[in-house]
Amino acid sequence: MPKRPAPSKAPNSLPKKQRKVMTIEEKVKVLDMLKSGQTASSIGRQLGMNESSVRSIKKKEMEIRKMVSKSYLSKAKQVSTKRDPNIVKMESALSLWIEDCRKKDIPLQGNVIREKALQLYNKIVEEGTEEPQPGTSTSPDRGSFQASRGWFDKFAKRFNIRSVKLHGEAASADTKAAESYPETLKGIIQEMGYRPEQVFSMDETGLFWKRMSIRTYLMKDEAKAPGFKAQKDRITLIMCGNAAGHMLKPGLIYKSANPRALKNKNKNTLPVYWMHNPKAWITKVLASDWFYQCFIPEVKTYLSDLGLEFKVLLIMDNAGGHPTDLLRDGVQIEFLPANTTSLIQPMDQGIIRAFKALYTRNTLQHLVNAMDAMEDFTLKEYWKTFTIASCLSIIQSALQDMKKETLNACWKKLWPDAVHDYKGFSPEEIHNGAVNKAVKLAKLLGGEGLTDCTEEEVNTLIDAHSDPLTDDDLLELTKSASEEEEESAQEQEDDEGLSIDRLGIILRAQQQVLSYIEEWDLQFERALKTKNAIDSAMETYRSSTRQ
Repeated sequence: MPKRPAPSKAPNSLPKKQRKVMTIEEKVKVLDMLKSGQTASSIGRQLGMNESSVRSIKKKEMEIRKMVSKSYLSKAKQVSTKRDPNIVKMESALSLWIEDCRKKDIPLQGNVIREKALQLYNKIVEEGTEEPQPGTSTSPDRGSFQASRGWFDKFAKRFNIRSVKLHGEAASADTKAAESYPETLKGIIQEMGYRPEQVFSMDETGLFWKRMSIRTYLMKDEAKAPGFKAQKDRITLIMCGNAAGHMLKPGLIYKSANPRALKNKNKNTLPVYWMHNPKAWITKVLASDWFYQCFIPEVKTYLSDLGLEFKVLLIMDNAGGHPTDLLRDGVQIEFLPANTTSLIQPMDQGIIRAFKALYTRNTLQHLVNAMDAMEDFTLKEYWKTFTIASCLSIIQSALQDMKKETLNACWKKLWPDAVHDYKGFSPEEIHNGAVNKAVKLAKLLGGEGLTDCTEEEVNTLIDAHSDPLTDDDLLELTKSASEEEEESAQEQEDDEGLSIDRLGIILRAQQQVLSYIEEWDLQFERALKTKNAIDSAMETYRSSTRQ
């Protein structure tokens, strides 16, 4: 029997949909959109592609970006005028050092900057932090950069530091200006009718959030390990409070946008306003972001709750990272005279130092609590699990421990009429109390460098946050990207989050805890109160299982 002929295609049948192959440029665009905080689903809708395709591109981010880098280098002209990458890195670190010294009223001269440049360059070459790039005929050596006057003039022009006073005592604290400015400020406040609740001061500070005393065995052991950098992990905090003693949610600048410890967390619910750049350093863009997206909304809510008009005076110093073009109806911005920050800036009159003492104390308390809760506790193992999420928790507790009276007392030099005569709440008393408690907690932890810990050592640790940045600190700050974020890019982006199965595990664990309390706590009233509190707190999870 002859085979039946295949039916011919209908003339009006639709052609088979062709699979679209994305170019490298299109994939990079997707990665950049993800980097900006957009979700895979929203990107899929914008670009007309499946959400799963977006996630697939995300998983291959490292591979795609390396391909782009190689493609760029292969097309780049191989010219002999290409700058030594070690000089580029050195200049980036040097500019941070100059800004740091300026902020801390450390006088600088041109020859001092040139010596620092040579020192940084030699350190970079010695450590081999930058590989020779295509187009350079020979590898850089310690004699290839001389930090000449000509180089310095070009560097100053490139980084726009000509306006910075770099001669002798010009950058030292200006006592006369600090003594006269409070009268100027008083006139502004009286003319505009500002109340203490409406007058705010803002300043930023660096915090090495994982740094402990150099004498602890933990640091000694881990410092020998390859890639050790726990003591160099740095964040920048923007601290802002008013003359009435109210502290706003601080801004926090971290080195990466989405650290693994905060994966899938809603950053709007953090105890800080989250920002990022590779150096964890304040810039005019980030300061502007903080002003419009954090300061304005926070102050609006605060004054509204008090029934006060949105009429605000914000005082800050004219540092390099502070923009001078911030505009908002209802907000007047006043800049302190140059080189007076250490003398009259309220945040620098004990608030920041007291906060760092509380942070240090609460970090040690966190360690002691973990030691009490874990049978196989070791300080070294615990420290490995101490993440930026742990840091945020301790920042929140330290801020909660800051007294309203303490914040108010720090306005004594700038606006003495606004300060109440509180006893027992001065920044010095809060600081000293925190240091004393930190010493006791260190002794509870025990071990080399902790059992014999002294108040002097704790104070040295606290003050180290405000010391001039070391060469190692500067090189760490100038890294182009964090290893943490690179590793994160290779992980599965899909995470089921709080699934029904995981909710079940949590609720079963709760029942186990309640049974322990009932069986072991002989004080019936305390046990009942605790069980009721846990039940109430867990209701939001139980209701999720009913939906």
